[in-house]
Amino acid sequence: MVNRKSKLIIGISSRALFDLDKSHEIYKNEGLKSYQSYQVENENKTLKPGEAFYLVKKILKINELYNDADRVEVILLSRNTSDTGLRIRNSIEDHKLNINRAAFCGGESPHRYVKDFGVHLFLSSSIDDVKLAIKSNVAAATILSRKLTKNKKSSSDQLKIAFDGDAVIFSDESEKIFQKDGLKAFIKNEVNSTTPLKEGPFKSFLVQLNNIQNDFEINECPIRTALITARSAPSDRRVIKTLREWGVRIDESLFLGGLSKNKFLESFDADIFFDDQKKHIMSALKNTTSGHVPYGIKNN
Repeated sequence: MVNRKSKLIIGISSRALFDLDKSHEIYKNEGLKSYQSYQVENENKTLKPGEAFYLVKKILKINELYNDADRVEVILLSRNTSDTGLRIRNSIEDHKLNINRAAFCGGESPHRYVKDFGVHLFLSSSIDDVKLAIKSNVAAATILSRKLTKNKKSSSDQLKIAFDGDAVIFSDESEKIFQKDGLKAFIKNEVNSTTPLKEGPFKSFLVQLNNIQNDFEINECPIRTALITARSAPSDRRVIKTLREWGVRIDESLFLGGLSKNKFLESFDADIFFDDQKKHIMSALKNTTSGHVPYGIKNN
């Protein structure tokens, strides 16, 4: 058991946590009143797990390794009212999820309260809410739904999180050069640069993960991270030096040189993958819960 007072705080929307596809279809096709009536009528019917449900279970399980206080907290941030949100609250209890704090925002974006709750990572099915959170300097991603192979459970008890590099952990400064002047200019810039890469929207979240990792011996750590990037030699050198300069640990670094990330994510057994490019997310979705980070030049 480990002693630690500070917390890693995750904010999650109700549609990322539970399968609310049917409810959302009613809202889109029949309007708000029909949606409200449906949720109230079914408030004692437990919702099925959503895309990020098993990720949340793994995150909360980390608290079992601490003996003085919770090290991780998950907060529900929902566009529902507290009335229509009662079904969500009941489902949280039925699934025995230790989620006590919540904001029900009555149709408004809950991003306003992300900073107030001290959230380090916000996961939502709403790209607009995610963009607003990123503008508030909070790591955030849009959780996309898998229709065919939904809610695949990881085979490991270890929480495994995979990140793309540019425009996720790092800024998009190098990507801008690639987009404007091509691969040769990109490589020349990376090889000749003497400064670390600037931080991207997910650096602060990675630091928080590192804080938990540092509580444990490496072979006993409940969290494992991977950088999975299209970069390759010689542009990998600047990435390595940047992480060293930041004092940030990445357990595995895969420099794929443009290869598809999908099989590598499957082999890593990632619980979630974060990338700024929608095409990589759509490719990964078959086997991996994925979060699109709407940040940088590729999302302008």
